[in-house]
This record gives sequence, structure tokens and C-alpha cells, in this order.
Amino acid sequence: MECLSNKIGRVYEPGKVDFLERTVNKPKGNEVLIKIKSSSICGSDLHIFKGKHPSAPLPATIGHEFSGEVLEIGDKVKNIAAGDRVTVEPCIVCGECVACRTGNYGYCENITYTYRIGDGAMANYIIALEPYVYKLPDNMSYDEGALIEPLSVAAHAVRRADIKLGEKVLVIGGGAIGILIAALSKRSGAAEVAVVDSNDYRLELALEMGATHVINRKKEDVLEAVNSLTHGCGMDKSFECVGVEETFIQAMMSIKKNGLATIVGIFENPYITIPATRFITHEIRVQGSQGYCWDFPVALSVAGTIPLKKLITHKFPLDKLQEGLETCLDRSKAAVKVIIKP
Repeated sequence: MECLSNKIGRVYEPGKVDFLERTVNKPKGNEVLIKIKSSSICGSDLHIFKGKHPSAPLPATIGHEFSGEVLEIGDKVKNIAAGDRVTVEPCIVCGECVACRTGNYGYCENITYTYRIGDGAMANYIIALEPYVYKLPDNMSYDEGALIEPLSVAAHAVRRADIKLGEKVLVIGGGAIGILIAALSKRSGAAEVAVVDSNDYRLELALEMGATHVINRKKEDVLEAVNSLTHGCGMDKSFECVGVEETFIQAMMSIKKNGLATIVGIFENPYITIPATRFITHEIRVQGSQGYCWDFPVALSVAGTIPLKKLITHKFPLDKLQEGLETCLDRSKAAVKVIIKP
């Protein structure tokens, strides 16, 4: 293998990006060397960019939603070959804790992610371990392949919520994760799926992707709108995909008695005030959902039924990573998914 130089995007202080230059190592053992073709900016990248991610102090490399072409494999790789088009599950688990030994690796006590150890995917190349590398369907583009990771996050949340046929679902937050949760909820049997956001473009996109109702929180009160949609009964299930106190409370207050709220958003402020008596008076349930556990195969199996390309609103070359991140944070740009092309 010729000597390759890798350029890796890094947030070195809040709001500022630079690039690390590293020599690419030859893959060994069960390692797979991938030339990145498409990377997508995630909400967690934005938390890092703002210097407010609770688990990723600065400086930190970013990027974990990506796809690419396999360049070379280690001598123990069996099911992946050079030339394969792939995406990667970017988690790293210990394989030794109780969760890992019982097959629940998503709950690994020592879980981390590639970007947290300096191997972000806003780069030219990346090395991944074979068990986490998945082949893309022949008819899937690299840009769509980069969205398998957020689709897996959505699949994990919807599977945890156990959507039942005929249920009414509220999704708070019309970013990519929220829209994908809405799409999967409808495909899982929900009769009605309402999406809340403040941007009309995102809300229109949510309808195109499967939502049956939308609520613009700037134009109407969310809880009043829910009462109207459910004739005062409340939603069966809700998903919080924003990560702030106001939307957490909305997720709690919008569900009916014995309803379930699933919290997906990352909270920059980990301490919030909630109406605790609601747990007692309405016997509601609140659960979290983070990442994935055996959800990548599910996402790949359903990806062909979801128009993932519609989520992509902007594209930038790797050199313009700073501009791409700023575009995501500029509400006037109505960005949903921003793709970075090395």
C-alpha cells in the first residue's frame, strides 16, 4: 500500500475547526481501511462544535455518520473485501462486561465512539473493525449510506418504544432523527404521527416522509394542538428529539395516562426541572434511547422504503467543514442533513 496522508477535521475550541494531518497505517488483523466517500454532520457534532457535548471535551475530532470504499483489509478479515461499498457502526465496546457478554453491546459499561478517540469521519480515510462494517446495497448511493447511522438511531428509539398498530405518536423536533422516527413510527403501524418544529420547510419534509400532522411551535401551543388532535386524550407515545427542558416537559405532558415518552435528544444542560407529580397522577413512563444495538441491520433492511435523499439539504467539500457546521446552526438555512465530501 502506498503511503497515504489523512486529513481529519477537529474542533479545537468552541466554534473553531482545524485539521490534523496523519499518515494512514496499514490495516492489520480484523481492521478494514476505508476511503471515506461521504460524511454527514450529526447533532452530536454540533454539540461538540459549540463546546457543549457532555461526553466529548475539546479538542475533539468529529464525524461518525459516513460511508466509503474499502481500500485494504487486515489478514484476519473474512467477509469484507477491497472494493466493497460500506458503512460503519462507529461504536467501540469492551466485549468483556456483562452487557457485552450477553449480546447487549449497546449497553457496554465502557462504550465509546471512534470520534472520541481521535478517529473522526470528517476525514479522507478511517480504519474500522470488521464486525462493525456493513456492505451497502448496490442501489444505495454513498450519500444515502452515510445516513444509515442516524436511521439506526431512529430504529433503536422506535423499537424501544414498541409502537403498536393504531397508536398516536408525537415527535418533538423535526431534524433528521425526528423525521426518521416519524417515518419509522408510521411504518410500524402508528395511525397518526405528529411532528413538532419551528421551521415550515422541515415540517413539510416531515409530511413527505410519513407524518400525518405537523405542529409549528411558533404558531400554535404544542399541548393545545395535541389536545385538539387527540380530543383531549393525549398521545400514546412521544419522542423528545431536541434536548431542552421545555421539550422534555412537552413530551411528558402530551401523553395519555400510562403513556410512554422516549427521550432521544442530547441535553447540553443535564439538570432540568420537571412536573414530577405527573408520574404519579398519570402513571406515565419515561425512558431514554441512545445509539443502537443490533439496529444497523434493521436500518439497512428498511432503508429502501424511506427516501433518505430528501433529508440532504446541503453539501460541502471537506475543506469547507467550518461552513458546513455553521450552516447547520443557522436556522435561516433550514438545514436537515449536511453532507461533507472528502
